[in-house]
Amino acid sequence: MRLFILVIFCLITGKAAAISPFPADTLKTYEIREGDTVAYTLNLALDAAGKPKYFFRNIFTPVCNTGECRPVRVNMYWDLLGNYIRYDLPGNEVLTKTDHRDFKEEEYRKLQDILANESSILAELKMEDLVVKGTENISDSANVRTGATLKTIKNEVIEGAVFTCYTLWHFAHGPTSAQIQKITDSLETPSMLHSFLRSSNHHYQYWAMDKVMNEEGKVQAGYEEDMAGIIQGQNIFTARYALQKLHPDYFLSAKRQAWLWNTYAKAAYPLQMAILKKLAGIQVNEKLCEKIAASATEGNREQLQAKLKILTARPKLPGKALKSLAAQLSHPDMGGDIYHALKQLNPADKAIQQQLIQHEMKNE
Repeated sequence: MRLFILVIFCLITGKAAAISPFPADTLKTYEIREGDTVAYTLNLALDAAGKPKYFFRNIFTPVCNTGECRPVRVNMYWDLLGNYIRYDLPGNEVLTKTDHRDFKEEEYRKLQDILANESSILAELKMEDLVVKGTENISDSANVRTGATLKTIKNEVIEGAVFTCYTLWHFAHGPTSAQIQKITDSLETPSMLHSFLRSSNHHYQYWAMDKVMNEEGKVQAGYEEDMAGIIQGQNIFTARYALQKLHPDYFLSAKRQAWLWNTYAKAAYPLQMAILKKLAGIQVNEKLCEKIAASATEGNREQLQAKLKILTARPKLPGKALKSLAAQLSHPDMGGDIYHALKQLNPADKAIQQQLIQHEMKNE
């Protein structure tokens, strides 16, 4: 049954004490209530300027329903949108398995990998799925049993700590994440949006892009250069997302079109194709048409066809661009595509018409 979650928060400003492993951070604390009985404190760490950095919780929880598993005490951390970052252990705490053996160092590292996997099969399971039917005693290593479910998850859990992995994964990706998103929504400021758009965290960038663009892709004033930075950034996925969503008017000015073409020249192939696709839906100016035509045979045939689509979309192509295309009719692999594009454009220039006739005769 889905819990109805009520957030009741209060601000406590001061130095973080024993509850935080980062005593230099200032904290803002939120009291989260789930249903009528379960409540916990969610901590927001702030930097020296009072800007949000990350969230964390001090968790103390049982990890199985039988009482045979030792309760777990951990600190868990999320980014400002509720995406799990990492965990650590307070004080001298350790994690143990069902036979009460301590975790090994490599098992602590594996647990981090397990918790960081957003698409884990653990999301689809219930606690009772972890025990083979007909068994009650789990004191031996639960995931070496012969149950089909346990065989399926063997590579996604730690032997002897199935319940710990399961419980902590659901903490990492459970209702706390949604509460964090609500809190961050309430803290939104222009400064935060600028910071998110310029962040290396792609979750932040997607969130902020959807905040500063409307459904048509028009950008709020003041965030135009942030969007340009994403297109030129290192993450091709956020760059393509920005290109796809941005309204064509964003690229109407001669300066912006020159910038986009320079970006194309430096971009990786997938982003180059995304830029060409975007340009096909934009009113490209004469100067850019000339550059695209001059570079028609630079690259592969897919790029050529994308460039020709941009050029043939114009009602009238500049004479210089037509001449550049005609000069490339002799290309052994791409001349045919250029020929068909020029025929579609129906140039009035006599010299170009003669070049088309010569191409036809050569290829009869």
